[in-house]
Amino acid sequence: MDFIYQCQNLDEVREQIDHIDQALVALIAERGLYVEQAAAFKHSAAEVEGGKRVDQVIRRVTRLAGELGADPELTAAVYRTMIGHFVASEMNVYQARQAPHSEHFGQPQG
Repeated sequence: MDFIYQCQNLDEVREQIDHIDQALVALIAERGLYVEQAAAFKHSAAEVEGGKRVDQVIRRVTRLAGELGADPELTAAVYRTMIGHFVASEMNVYQARQAPHSEHFGQPQG
């Protein structure tokens, strides 16, 4: 971290934390938009679940946490939670895309 403002009182600390929270939530929203885009490129439920990719991301952010001075366990836990949510959301998108195809199976024609 390049610069940490040296707060003079609790109000300033809270102001800095609120600023960080704003940035974190904006980044989570941005990440979610990319996850939505990723869903369009996946062709199976296994791709959506992305076990290998999840493991890669967790390893990468855990390493980054150590490099940047964040708690690696906390970082991994936050990412597991976030990724779990995004995978569930992506699975809903994937299943909705599959639904129009499955409506024609098993139904009498004409």
